[in-house]
Amino acid sequence: MSNSKIWLSSPHMGGNEQKYVQEAFDTNWVAPLGPNVNGFEKDLENYLGENIHVGALSSGTAALHLALILLGVKSGDEVICQSMTFSASANPIVYLGAKPIYIDSESETWNMCPVALETAIQDRIAHGKKPKAIIGVHLYGMAFKVDEIKAIANKHEIPLIEDSAEALGSTYKGRKCGTFGDLSILSFNGNKIITTSGGGAIVTKTLEQKSKAVFLSTQARDNAPHYQHSEIGYNYRMSNICAGIGRGQMEVLDKHIGLRRAMHEFYVGLFKNIPGVTVFSEPNSDYFSNHWLTCIVIDAAKTNGVNSEKVRLALELVNIECRPLWKPMHLQPVFKDCLYFGNAVAENLFTNGLCLPSGSNLSENDRDSISNAIQSVFGV
Repeated sequence: MSNSKIWLSSPHMGGNEQKYVQEAFDTNWVAPLGPNVNGFEKDLENYLGENIHVGALSSGTAALHLALILLGVKSGDEVICQSMTFSASANPIVYLGAKPIYIDSESETWNMCPVALETAIQDRIAHGKKPKAIIGVHLYGMAFKVDEIKAIANKHEIPLIEDSAEALGSTYKGRKCGTFGDLSILSFNGNKIITTSGGGAIVTKTLEQKSKAVFLSTQARDNAPHYQHSEIGYNYRMSNICAGIGRGQMEVLDKHIGLRRAMHEFYVGLFKNIPGVTVFSEPNSDYFSNHWLTCIVIDAAKTNGVNSEKVRLALELVNIECRPLWKPMHLQPVFKDCLYFGNAVAENLFTNGLCLPSGSNLSENDRDSISNAIQSVFGV
């Protein structure tokens, strides 16, 4: 990696991660269990509050897979999923032989549209296929419309899985994201607000659910002196070494959220006087975003033809990483035959949107470089 490159969202160590990792080596706890795993889970439980339980796993994708299993999703079932998201939100549905049903976004939070969700549920019930679960995503750290989505889920008695992979530290009406779903998931991938290198977690309402998830994540070994298995299991538990990184990262989580939010404010100021560019921000005071990634939408009709791709390529030329918004799942070749409910909100966001460098470790020099490049491409 070139030291001069400005990355979209790179890992940012706090300093104490090495201490926990060293303890794992010193005590020979290098397996997928140990004091760091227990400690990391407790750190997350204390942070999230709401009397939840956390199981540390190898990835957020693994957490989603186990959440679907805990809800009894089987081959042939249908699971509703937000279309505008990363593929990891949807892939575990297919792992189980179930079918994703995709839902459009709404324009305020860019997340699952409650109107389209209600339409989809009614349609599937009319066809004798009541969905087995709903996967809602807090996109780029912005909470979905929790009250409205939960009301629809409760009305139809469909469990809600809350994909909070991008939203650790974000809140809705003062409550932490990751505590709203019947089951919730977190991610600690290398580009997330905090990282364990790879890793994720399942968040449950009961200790029984957590215990079942941990059982399944450790190859579903029965309580016997020999290896005995009555269920299919998975190798999904987090290692004690990765959990040690997580323990150190938890110590700087709130600081990193503050730094990401400061980057968001930097972009708000940068684009303040550039017509046609909208910075994705909280719609009202109910929302507090960690601003994991700051994103913009560009109206090329108001920018003399400067569109999101022109901006991306211009910044790429000066070694600044930008990316388009997530390509909606219903537009992906692998999901082309899946049902989709909604209009074109997600499609328009994908066409006109861009993710900007948002890391908590960006320097003043980095911001100057970004500012100069942006002003240059827009002719400011």
